[in-house]
Amino acid sequence: MASRKEGTGSAAASSSSTTGPAGKGKSKGGSGDSAVKQVQIDGLVVLKIIKHYQEEGQGTEVVQGVLLGLVVEDRLEITNCFPFPQHTEDDADFDEVQYQMEMMRSLRHVNIDHLHVGWYQSTYYGSFVTRALLDSQFSYQHAIEESVVLIYDPIKTAQGSLSLKAYRLTPKLMEVCKEKDFSPEALKKGNITFEHMFEEVPIVIKNSHLINVLMWELEKKSAVADKHELLSLASSNHLGKNLQLLMDRVDEMSQDIVKYNTYMRNTSKQQQQKHQYQQRRQQENMQRQSRGEPPLPEEDLSKLFKPPQPPARMDSLLIADVCYLISKILLNLWTLSQVFKHQEMAHKHVASLETSEDVAPSDQETFLAVMSWRPDSGF
Repeated sequence: MASRKEGTGSAAASSSSTTGPAGKGKSKGGSGDSAVKQVQIDGLVVLKIIKHYQEEGQGTEVVQGVLLGLVVEDRLEITNCFPFPQHTEDDADFDEVQYQMEMMRSLRHVNIDHLHVGWYQSTYYGSFVTRALLDSQFSYQHAIEESVVLIYDPIKTAQGSLSLKAYRLTPKLMEVCKEKDFSPEALKKGNITFEHMFEEVPIVIKNSHLINVLMWELEKKSAVADKHELLSLASSNHLGKNLQLLMDRVDEMSQDIVKYNTYMRNTSKQQQQKHQYQQRRQQENMQRQSRGEPPLPEEDLSKLFKPPQPPARMDSLLIADVCYLISKILLNLWTLSQVFKHQEMAHKHVASLETSEDVAPSDQETFLAVMSWRPDSGF
């Protein structure tokens, strides 16, 4: 039996245009193991997300929307979605929460799944990890334990490979976000590292049998002789953009390290001043005691020496996570380039074997080695 769950809450406390989940239900707070092991998305939902970006997305501008569906055991089924409308600062009277409620009410009237299960957002070259996304996903996941955020990369999709990933906040990060304490001590106590801030949930795209039949008929009627002609396999522009983003994030990380080193120097300097002050007070009290005078009254050192405010470490973790994700993208691009390189070598070798009558044993061994190569077998 499919269990349907809705979340409570108002708008998410974030600076983005994404609001929190609207509806009624019980919050579980996302404690313990992940409540979702797999995300199943209808093909129509994927097409709606792609269409939303094509109609309203421009360059680095992101588009966002609401995901609707239901929960079946440990599988989250996303069956519908609708976009957040684009509005400017002049639309001060626009209420996004009320808009979500009206949309879900209208869907319920026409007997369409209307239960809130998360939200989606487009990204620009994989740079989606921001404080706004963290705050928005925390609001969703705190109200609806099974909620996810879908990240759609239109640039990578345009190269012929659909890029759609589902993410959730890890239970450890949920606990830290509840406390709203992002100091270095709190993050160290919670054992929060940039590799374990988000957890990726596997995605399965499912179509109905009627849609599969329609796609099969359209494929038979297609007049395209070679489907590979529609794909752009060039990755130099994609590689350059990702390298530029990685360099920008590394610069931000270095600036953050400078701020943290400044904080450590100021803390050490204040500790020295505090120690010197205590020594002077002790010497003065000894002199007063030798003269038979009462010692000086004790003072609150915390008021005299206010500790410097430590920089928030969450921003550093987010920047490190972006660097980590971009590095994985660059590794995938390099792996694909090696695949294409070895495939090209294999095709050339096949052509040379077809034109040659006598094939040396060494050539046969080379050909077999090239054809049996896999990305994880080394180079």
